[in-house]
Parts: sequence; structure tokens; C-alpha cells
Amino acid sequence: QERLLRPTVLASRAYAVAPSDGFIKLDAMENPYALPASLRSAWLAALQDADLHRYPSPRPEALMRALAEHGGIPPEMGMLLGNGSDELIQILISAVAGAGRPVLAVEPSFVMYRIIAEQQGLAYHSVALDADFQLDLSAFLAEMERCQPAIVFLDWPNNPSGQMHPVASLEAICAAAPGLVVVDEAYHAFSADSFAGHLGRWPNLLLLRTLSKEGLAGLRLGFLAGPPAWIDELDKLRLPYNINILTQKSVAFALRHAAVFAEQAQEICAEREFVYERLRALGIQVWPSRANFLLFALPGRANAVHAGLKEAGILIKAFTGHPRLGDHLRVSIGTPPENRAFLAALEELL
Repeated sequence: QERLLRPTVLASRAYAVAPSDGFIKLDAMENPYALPASLRSAWLAALQDADLHRYPSPRPEALMRALAEHGGIPPEMGMLLGNGSDELIQILISAVAGAGRPVLAVEPSFVMYRIIAEQQGLAYHSVALDADFQLDLSAFLAEMERCQPAIVFLDWPNNPSGQMHPVASLEAICAAAPGLVVVDEAYHAFSADSFAGHLGRWPNLLLLRTLSKEGLAGLRLGFLAGPPAWIDELDKLRLPYNINILTQKSVAFALRHAAVFAEQAQEICAEREFVYERLRALGIQVWPSRANFLLFALPGRANAVHAGLKEAGILIKAFTGHPRLGDHLRVSIGTPPENRAFLAALEELL
């Protein structure tokens, strides 16, 4: 193995996913609501004419137009579909891997930026968010000038804090960046804001989205939007037929019923505020969030509480060993009964 595999592969570890059967699952930022029973028969009917014996369309134009309309993407922008946003991040980093320039993000941030960059042999640089998980714009601009990154990734809202960087900060970064700027709006459904309207203002700005948080995580569909000159080049790295026919038809069906998923997102946001206030009432430091999760601190107790919740049948996210987040936990917002079960178990452990 050592003779054939790249050292970066040998030194890395596979992305770990905790077993979740039998648990209240509040660890992965999923929409907790299944497709409503009233839509299931119509959804299955929409799949009946799927040509399983044929390869799917490599560029389903009608679906991409529907996604652009759903996402508020300007019509002159190009679009690339991916098997979740992870594949699109991998395509982006692979495209610049020969440039000898690093990837830059904030810290903490979505872990796959670092994992994929390191697997591709790129240096990964980060600029720490402050004590309230806010962006230090001057420090970020200074690091960007110093290291000349090929790609800047900005998750907006941030994972795991749920914070939104100021629009003016994103604008300043776009204007000064020496390479691509990718604004990752994975949690757009819950943030009530988007940078999509800024596409085209800067030739280096791309927008990344996923439908996973909107209730379609099992379908694995993300999209990257931006100037066609960039999208056309990145499309050369997309594997043929990367979006299967059942996903294509299911997403097309879901977009025709987008109001259902928007209503679910509103319910999740209302529950988010309920859980936030309950955590504060327990004397816990918790950060306001524009996503479908909350980050909270339990100094000296995070690992014990995480283990206690697991013993009670509730999975949330721990950051064991993380230099910044070791005393923090992140809980995804579930259904009202799930959230109340979490709160009751937490209160019992405190």
C-alpha cells in the first residue's frame, strides 16, 4: 500500500458516521419530517416511467431550470449538478489542485473543505472566528493576501455556529480574492437570506447549494451556480451520469411541491427558537442560529453530557478533541416531540 497510495491518503481517515438505528437522530442537520403521506402516492406515480435500463440524462436541462428558479439563480448563470454538495466541493478542489495554491476558509467551518483539500494534496489555511463566532474581516483579508488561495470557501450560515457573516464582508472578500470565492448556502432554507442575487457582480463568485437540508438528504443532490465560463470548465471533471434517474425525477416532483418543504422549514425555524430559549433558561451558553441547528457550550461537561444523551437514546454532535470546540455540542432541530425529549434528557443530566 505504501508504494502505491499517496501519503495524504494513507494519513487520512474515512468520514465517520455514527450508527443511528433506534436513536432520536439530532446529529446530522437533517430535516426531521418525512415526505407527507398525502404526497407519497403521487411521488411513486412520478417514478413509474423511469427508464431504469437507460443511463440518466447527464445534463437534465428542465430540472436545472427548475432548480435555478427555485434557488433564485439569475438566468444567465451556468449550473452544475452534483451527488450532494460534497461531490461539487471535490470537483472544485480537484480543478485547482495543480495550481500550487491553498484553500482558505474560516475556522470552525464545514469539515469537508479541509478533508477534501488535504486528500487532494492542497494546503488548507483557516482564519479563526472570534469568541462569538464572528468573522474578523481584516484578519481574513490579510491572510487571503498573504497565502493567495485558489479557492475561498464561506459557509453561509456557518457550520457549526449557525452565524451569518455580514453581506458587506462577503462583498469585500469577493472583490479582493485572487481566486474563486464559493459561498456555500447549505442552510439557505432556514436563513431567510441568499447571496444568489450577487452572482455576476464578480467573475470569480460561485454559489453552492444542497437540497439535503430541505428534506431530500436521501436523494443526494447539490448544485453549483456561477458564470458559465467557470461552470463549463468544472463540468469537465463531473463523472458521466452522476445524478441517477430516480433522484432526477424525485427532485423534479419535490420542486413542484416546494411549498410543502418551505412550510416544514418554517416549523423547524420556530422550533429552533423554542429550543434556543429553553437552553438559555437552563443557563447554557448557546449561540443564535440562522440554520437548523444550535451550538452550545458545556465547559468540562460536553463529553459526559454527549454520552449521557446517547445512553438516553438521543444522538447529537460532539467535537471531542477539537482544539476550539471540545467543550461544545451541536444539536439539530427535530420534531417537537424529539426536541422536548432532548431537552428533558439534557436537563436531567445537568
